[in-house]
Amino acid sequence: LAKEGIFYTYQMIAAARSPELRESLAARTGIEMERILEYLRLSDLSRLGGMKGVRARLYYDAGVDTLDKLSNWNPEELRTMLVDFVRKTGFKGIPPLPKEVSSTIEAAKKLERLVDF
Repeated sequence: LAKEGIFYTYQMIAAARSPELRESLAARTGIEMERILEYLRLSDLSRLGGMKGVRARLYYDAGVDTLDKLSNWNPEELRTMLVDFVRKTGFKGIPPLPKEVSSTIEAAKKLERLVDF
């Protein structure tokens, strides 16, 4: 991706925001489409305040990998699911606190959609 000038979140989103752009990026870089989508989804999630690194990876690995999916959760149910996910999988990180889950869901509802999944 570095050869394509992609180093940051918004660069990844700009380079892969549509299916056509993703196909082109995969062809130019030789990176599998599955990996391109993973990087794109993590980049999109990381636009949320406090959603960096391990936290974005937790949501992604637990299957809450888009802003729309995140927006549709009930805070208590999402927190319970994330706690269970960490416990069952041995994920190297801690689940978010209830207040963080609520504020993350609200932020996801308001954040502009930049990616066409």
